[in-house]
Amino acid sequence: MPRVSTILLTGFEAFDGAASNSSGDAVALVASRWSSPIRLVTAVLPVAFDGAPQLIGSLIAEHRPELVIATGLANGRPAITPERLAINLADARIPDNAGAQPLDEPVDEAGPAAYFSGLPVKAIVARLAAEGIPSTLSQTAGTFVCNAVMYSLMRTVAGTHVRAGFIHVPSSPELAVGTAHPSVPIETIARALELAIEVCLEPESLERIRGGAEY
Repeated sequence: MPRVSTILLTGFEAFDGAASNSSGDAVALVASRWSSPIRLVTAVLPVAFDGAPQLIGSLIAEHRPELVIATGLANGRPAITPERLAINLADARIPDNAGAQPLDEPVDEAGPAAYFSGLPVKAIVARLAAEGIPSTLSQTAGTFVCNAVMYSLMRTVAGTHVRAGFIHVPSSPELAVGTAHPSVPIETIARALELAIEVCLEPESLERIRGGAEY
């Protein structure tokens, strides 16, 4: 990986009637205390199948980052979950914020079935666990807007030197009020994203780590 001069970190706006989105909130916290000489560009994406992929593509074209980490909210998950695969499928249980609700449609009619993350996902999980932050590897990014963004992101950077991928984060305690969802404080989520960036900048993060899933 070449020297990193610019990092792009994105989260999402609120959706499905929620007051906020812990991914967007955590990204804002990371930005507020960023002190590295590496330039950090942050953005909050719309929860829209059409708008979000286009915006992240425009941000990459404008800022030309060497590292891109997109994040999104996974209600119900108890841990930070780097995503291994983006699949070529848009299948929405609920409408996005623009009212779109695709059913069994491809993200890209001409695209491959899936793209692998370019992030050292196992190394990220290992680092977070070592820091006492709940984390586990997720095999796919689902079929909602988060997956569409990851798929489009990986398609955009395919064949380039850009390292990119997607991380899902849990609800914050504020978002989980009145629900049975597990939660993780925004401070912890933001720290997890900072650690993920650190791992991505380390040459040894390319080391292969044993892991996987039986189901």
